[in-house]
Amino acid sequence: MRRILIVDDDQKTRVLLKAYLEKNNYEVIVSHNGESFLAELHACGDQLSLVILDVMLPDTDGFALCKEVRSRSNVPIIMLTASSDETDRIVGLELGADDYIAKPYSPRELLARIKAILRRYAVEVQAARYYRFVGFTLDTVERKVMDSAGEPVALTGLDFQLLKYFVEHPGVVLDRGLLCEETRGRDAGPLDRSLDVQISRLRLRLNDDGKQPALIKTVRGAGYVFSADVSVSSA
Repeated sequence: MRRILIVDDDQKTRVLLKAYLEKNNYEVIVSHNGESFLAELHACGDQLSLVILDVMLPDTDGFALCKEVRSRSNVPIIMLTASSDETDRIVGLELGADDYIAKPYSPRELLARIKAILRRYAVEVQAARYYRFVGFTLDTVERKVMDSAGEPVALTGLDFQLLKYFVEHPGVVLDRGLLCEETRGRDAGPLDRSLDVQISRLRLRLNDDGKQPALIKTVRGAGYVFSADVSVSSA
């Protein structure tokens, strides 16, 4: 059974989410503040399938917890924010969150987001395991990227999914809506900058010059294109 760890200081919300997600066959652990959350993370971090972080907490904030989680694990992270300010969402994504959802929200919407993320994280065993480009190797089974020196590249799960989609479609102009649909399970609104933030972060991780990128190029008015040559192999 998939195990989810939730931190939210509102007791009614915790009780509601725990009951709703357990009815949908998830094991749920709830925490009321940052201290209890970190204790649970330390106790069962290796068995977690997903983490849900409320931004506003009495003893810390969701951003600090997101940073702490990402320093030790690639477990998927959804952030909950009551703020309509785009800055909160951007900061969360830059710290390694995989998705965000604004309050108030319906449990059904949160469940749909959870399912979409867990589908993306499912290991895909296929003949084309390795994608190699300009010294990097993307491993679809172990879900990691290594540089030319054999060192791992620090990517969130969402970053990995986006890069994987790019290397599977080299030379093809991919529009924003398609990229958001493939990586987040939904289209991007006209003011949603989360994809731009993610691509900037991915360029940084790949040492791709943000001002004159050579790997992930912006096609004005059309989207993005992965311009490197990609080779594919099973070993």
